Amino acid sequence: MTTTVTTTEPVHRSDEPAAPVDLLLAGSARGLARRMLPDRGWARLAGGLAARPGTLAHRGGTLARELAAVAAGRADRAPAKGDKRFADPAWQHNPWLRRSMQAYLATADTAYALLADAGLDWRDTERMRFVLDNLVEGLAPSNNPVLNPLGWKALIDTGGLSALRGARAFACDMATKPRVPAMVEPGAYTLGETVAVTPGAVVLRTPVLELIQYAPHTDTVHEVPLLMVPPVINKYYITDIAPGRSMIEYFVAQGQQVFTISWRNPHAEHRDWGLDTYVTAIVDTMDAVQAITGTGRTHLQGSCSGGILAATTAAYLAATGHGDRVAGLTLAVTVLDQARAGFAAAALDERTAATAIERSQSRGYLDGDELAEVFAWLRPTDLVWRYWVNNYLQGRPPAPFDVLHWNADTTRMAAGLHRDLVRIGVTNALAAPGTMELSGTPIDLGAVTADAYVIGGIADHISPWQGCYRSAALLGGADTRFVLSTSGHVAALVNPPGNPKASFRVGTVDADTPEQWLDRAEVTRDSWWPDYTAWLAARSGPTVPAPTTVGGAAHSPLDAAPGTYVHHS
Repeated sequence: MTTTVTTTEPVHRSDEPAAPVDLLLAGSARGLARRMLPDRGWARLAGGLAARPGTLAHRGGTLARELAAVAAGRADRAPAKGDKRFADPAWQHNPWLRRSMQAYLATADTAYALLADAGLDWRDTERMRFVLDNLVEGLAPSNNPVLNPLGWKALIDTGGLSALRGARAFACDMATKPRVPAMVEPGAYTLGETVAVTPGAVVLRTPVLELIQYAPHTDTVHEVPLLMVPPVINKYYITDIAPGRSMIEYFVAQGQQVFTISWRNPHAEHRDWGLDTYVTAIVDTMDAVQAITGTGRTHLQGSCSGGILAATTAAYLAATGHGDRVAGLTLAVTVLDQARAGFAAAALDERTAATAIERSQSRGYLDGDELAEVFAWLRPTDLVWRYWVNNYLQGRPPAPFDVLHWNADTTRMAAGLHRDLVRIGVTNALAAPGTMELSGTPIDLGAVTADAYVIGGIADHISPWQGCYRSAALLGGADTRFVLSTSGHVAALVNPPGNPKASFRVGTVDADTPEQWLDRAEVTRDSWWPDYTAWLAARSGPTVPAPTTVGGAAHSPLDAAPGTYVHHS
């Protein structure tokens, strides 16, 4: 099977945010420093403001007057509710700290207002917003070791040891990629003991993947199995993160026959593994799942980049006359329409794409640590400066958190797959029927007629929910259910029942715009997991006696879950 992406047809472009594929391009092509340096975006920003001298003078005058009020101690500016950077009472009660905070907040607001005033197109606006976000967040007085009261308190409380610990942590973090503060201590969690502990076994191992089947927890199970396709830039166990919070554990307890793929972490010798390799591997895995369970249909569930693979596989099966093998398609925090993805798409152009491909081809893979660094700088306050203060200024170890342990457990991406995803991002091939071919066969997401369940996160900074909704509309099934969780990219997945703060919106994909859908979608309290398992059950055939063992005649258990590939670094 070979992958071909052509551009002979007009490429569909949406006004909605899109997906992480573009982020792969931007992240692998240029480092943070190069994105911050002056370029055409800076020049156009300067030109846009120069063309509006009245607006520039008004903003400057307003800022000057507010800074004068700050200096005189008459300003009433306060941080936004929930801004934890300035939660310590010293920021309010110490006059010098209060002035530094107020001056910073006033200047930051002016900078963002000037960006909005400049009249840039969406692409330049998003590029400059990324730069501005990082400059503004980095210059916060809370990051300054001389100003932050938490650092001084730790220094006094520890007799100076906090400074030594912080310096040691800084040196350790900066010695290797990703060069950002550690979010979790190494060794805080152990695979198979504290994370990825749901009982099961590897029932298939290929050069590309391991297939894990989970042992049933119920006397009867639904006839049609569920195959989970994880992302290719992190390991699979975000869906089996910890007891009580494991999606796999919950699904098994609801009587689902659950299988998951665990991708091999590729090295340079696997540089030729492309999209065709992964689609073929998924189809082969479906063969194994159906042989083990004795069924001819399988539910496919993919998340993030795994959702792109799952959707592409479903489209390929439909194009080759085997679409009925997919009992249902689930896409979680996945965007298939690679258009206007905020900073991610703004960073994407032909030159960036060519640079990204050349770089990964030269090494044979896309480095997961480099990509993790890019992801961190997309949310600098939460994923960089928060840990800067905790780890370095206070000299404290980061608090244990299983999701952040998983986040730090990065993998590489084979150069071939990276190349193919880059091309999809450049051409927006999945949004244009027939633009993309697998093994000479044009594929069309509209030919995927299986019922679909699509999940987005309203606070997702990687796969914005509007893009998830627009992508759901590309599918051709008569019954597509869209669910919007009140969480971000990862928390939308790790969302077990019982959280009193959790809720989700749900509805069919029949509105013209995501905003129209949002206005009329029903709100349901708690997690979306029970809604999803009910949706699965309605499409999974009758219940049958649960198997007494995992595997089958041609698929004997090879190793206990979580298998061996998940341990590869």
